[in-house]
Amino acid sequence: MLERLTRFNDRLAQFLMWIGGAGLVLMTAIVGWQVFARYVLNNSPSWAEQLTLLLMLWYALLAAAAGFQQGFHIRIAALQARLPERQARWLRIVVEALVVMTGVLFVVWGIQLAETVRTHTIPSLSLSRAWAYLPLPIAGACIVLFSATRLVGEIVRPGFAAHKDPDHVEPQDNTTISAAGGR
Repeated sequence: MLERLTRFNDRLAQFLMWIGGAGLVLMTAIVGWQVFARYVLNNSPSWAEQLTLLLMLWYALLAAAAGFQQGFHIRIAALQARLPERQARWLRIVVEALVVMTGVLFVVWGIQLAETVRTHTIPSLSLSRAWAYLPLPIAGACIVLFSATRLVGEIVRPGFAAHKDPDHVEPQDNTTISAAGGR
């Protein structure tokens, strides 16, 4: 069950990264158009700045949520590396529980914030201001899912939440197979 959920989380994180990448490309194109329109056409579009800010909120928060699954957030592992495995395991449990609680706060407060500003309009886009804050609860829900999976995994199977070093490469078997089939 944990393996299936982890695979789902990996696919979801990859999807969030694709959304983030697409948002970054779209934002770059909009800013490029705005600069071209302002300095070449002398007619800057009024919607460009507000749309790029909206896109930035979405792609940054969704990609940040994916970072919790893919492990590319900065973390300090020096303490964990120096602790005996039993204490390191408890540290991982505490850290994952804190991340889950932070994700829950993103969900709850993000929904409250979006609801508070839902009647306000983003200038020049005629969209509810809630669209600017909806990525908070969405990213929070993803963070809860990703970290809760590791938390439960660590409780059920010690070492499950131990992050692998992305720069670590497993040693390869350097033996070669000859054309005759022997080593």
